[in-house]
Amino acid sequence: MLSPFYQQYADYVSISREQGCRFAKCVADDYNTLHDKDAKRFCVPGDLLFSLVLSRYGISEKMEFTFAGMVDEHSKLNFPEGAEEFDITSGDKVMLKVKREGKTSQCQTLTDSLIKNYVEFSGTTFPHVIIPLMGKQNVMINPARPMVIYESMLINLNTLDIHAPTLEFAEPSFEYTGKRGKITLRFNLLEDGKKVGSGEKHMLVSGIREYSQDTVDDLITFYNQRKETLKPVA
Repeated sequence: MLSPFYQQYADYVSISREQGCRFAKCVADDYNTLHDKDAKRFCVPGDLLFSLVLSRYGISEKMEFTFAGMVDEHSKLNFPEGAEEFDITSGDKVMLKVKREGKTSQCQTLTDSLIKNYVEFSGTTFPHVIIPLMGKQNVMINPARPMVIYESMLINLNTLDIHAPTLEFAEPSFEYTGKRGKITLRFNLLEDGKKVGSGEKHMLVSGIREYSQDTVDDLITFYNQRKETLKPVA
């Protein structure tokens, strides 16, 4: 499932601009300009790192991921032996901090399903969830430089005796001071209509400004045009 999106060398993993861009647009439906292959400041999607961790280490009952560095095409990612806490590093820099608790499942069906459903959920939050959420407090992101940074995420599972859980949105929240704020996107995990877990995605926002409906309309139009123009053939 993930093999087209990274290179495995003897002691490290690398991800090219093309691979990061294709994962963002083909798998995550994420059109953040940071993930464009020709971006001046290219960044590998955090959801790709999350997916690689699940693929390598399995699914634990409680999992927390903290994004500590921006991975680019020059990063040489080291994946250590699995433990309750470990870091994905590039040289002496920590890129992703991982904490796990409880039992662990290596079920490939569960892993693939959780990756697919979470990444699809994660990629559709901008602009469809984030802009209306901020608009409730009469603010918005800076359309000239929409800085929305993936900070961390967590998943809590009530049981590992599941195979293909789906995600549903739960109530999100947004708080800010001045030009900086934090968005918390929540979701529930369901199997056969029964809640089997929950999770949160935390994002940092900067350059917050007063809400303008005309500007929001222009931003959404621009985003949709980018999506139509840049979406590659899967």
